[in-house]
Amino acid sequence: MAGFAELLDGYRHFRTTDYARQRDRWAELREGQNPEVMVIACSDSRVDPAQIFDTSPGEVFVVRNVANLVPPFELDGKRHGVSAALEFAVTQLEVSEIVVLGHGSCGGVRAALTQAFRGKAPGEGGFIAHWIDLLDEARDRIIAEHGTGPEAIRALELETVRVSLANLRTFPCIPEREAAGKLHLHGAYFAIADGVLHVMDAEGDFAPA
Repeated sequence: MAGFAELLDGYRHFRTTDYARQRDRWAELREGQNPEVMVIACSDSRVDPAQIFDTSPGEVFVVRNVANLVPPFELDGKRHGVSAALEFAVTQLEVSEIVVLGHGSCGGVRAALTQAFRGKAPGEGGFIAHWIDLLDEARDRIIAEHGTGPEAIRALELETVRVSLANLRTFPCIPEREAAGKLHLHGAYFAIADGVLHVMDAEGDFAPA
């Protein structure tokens, strides 16, 4: 397991290897970033989009949170980290593609299914509970169809991608850019157990890439 000391060792290795090999690229990035793709992924330590997609510095603009969720467009005066990042990526960086990346063995999805943090105070699980209640409607539908076993967990993991894609389209800047052909949305799911990436088609079904 890596502690802070091991992270510093990793930095020193990076500084003398990858950074040195891509010195010209890093010099370009001093002038700013120009990624074409935004990836919305889970904070899970096992699912790093840059590693999964084998990207170089500056190629993807990444937002990570519990269960790779996008909240709907809301004007409630509160702070919205995902919404701010999305707004920046779309209206300022003008990314041409957004990928919502779900994954297997997701703790956030399991918590949504079991409602393990329901009723907890903020700071003791309440923030988690309020975040993953974005999945409540999908949860109820999936439990009615699959129960609460492994099949239901997998179904809800896939559903997080569909829910986030639907919520993305509640932001006015998204459908207008889609209609103009300037922006394309994609869904994907990384199965940790076998390392297979599944890509969502236009009908919402997933198949190995």
